[in-house]
Amino acid sequence: MKTLILTISLMFLIQLEVKAQTEFVLEPSQSMIMTGKGPGQDGTINPFFGQDYYAIIKNIGKRKFSIRIQQKGKIIEEISILKGELKKVKLLKDYELYLDPNPEGITKASVDYEKIEK
Repeated sequence: MKTLILTISLMFLIQLEVKAQTEFVLEPSQSMIMTGKGPGQDGTINPFFGQDYYAIIKNIGKRKFSIRIQQKGKIIEEISILKGELKKVKLLKDYELYLDPNPEGITKASVDYEKIEK
């Protein structure tokens, strides 16, 4: 019985951890890399690392923020995301995705990934 309770508790905690890795609080002075540098350096686990994919970013906070797409240190594109807005952005395999904060205050974002169906 104890083993069953422990197993169920562990499964619940693992699910919470997975969810926690997709939602981020952005402080006004904090820029975060989400994907592109590789395991151990990225803020999220990208199951499509090394391939072309879609990044799905949603502003779940109260202030707008922006995302930055880079390739080898060169900025490819900057996109503002308004409160409540969702953006689906195509990223090539060697692109890096950054979340850039709003200097006026804290905001929140959720990040997910989707495979490009050919």
